[in-house]
Amino acid sequence: MIEMMLETFETGTGYWHPLVWLVAFVIIFLIVYIIRGFGEKKYKKGTGQTQAFLSGNKEYDKQLMHVQSSNLYWGWTEALKWIIDVLKKMHTGNVSDYVLWFVVVLGVLLLFVGLM
Repeated sequence: MIEMMLETFETGTGYWHPLVWLVAFVIIFLIVYIIRGFGEKKYKKGTGQTQAFLSGNKEYDKQLMHVQSSNLYWGWTEALKWIIDVLKKMHTGNVSDYVLWFVVVLGVLLLFVGLM
């Protein structure tokens, strides 16, 4: 049984052999491990090294420093306000509504593909 699983599988466009893939994964793991070994050895967990870099500014209250997405995407939401309003009306939070939309869209796509 194991010999059958380790045989080369010919696909017509190439081959698949589990031992070749195993060797490839081991070599990739060793390369990654060696590259990781060149990393900085002075890292200390729980010190200032783990703080977020904020361009040299001290971190204050996280709520005050947080950039709201409503501020970040203001231009985008204003330009597409009519689409967002329609999508908000369609958003019910009910999973069965989303499944219904999925089935309808999938049906239309399959009908379109079937007619081609």
